[in-house]
Amino acid sequence: MNYKMIHVCLRVLDLNASERFYIDAFGFEIARKKEYPKDFTLSYLIAKGAPFELELTCNYGRTQPYEIGNGYSHVAVGVDDLEGSHQKHSEAGFEVTPLKGLPGSPPQFYFMTDPDGYKVEVVRNK
Repeated sequence: MNYKMIHVCLRVLDLNASERFYIDAFGFEIARKKEYPKDFTLSYLIAKGAPFELELTCNYGRTQPYEIGNGYSHVAVGVDDLEGSHQKHSEAGFEVTPLKGLPGSPPQFYFMTDPDGYKVEVVRNK
């Protein structure tokens, strides 16, 4: 059997703020939404040309942020122009780390934080 990744789900407090973050920061588009009026809304975002989706789940009636926990690490996106992307995100006021590399290597990535505190790693495409 062959398996492929289809989506990752993040539970969010403010769906509009989270959608705006991923659209503004990375150019994602809303592929589709499913609303379950008494319970929750699912919003599926996709990067242009990518087969993988980011599912944002907003449960109605929740007023406190989710606890991310100490097991969650991050979601990653790739970009050709790492330095240009870092400058764009910094100038736009997003929370970003300095450019980083693994020990002994040049900068290859940086991290951002979305409205719910989830980390997003921006990695130089190979």
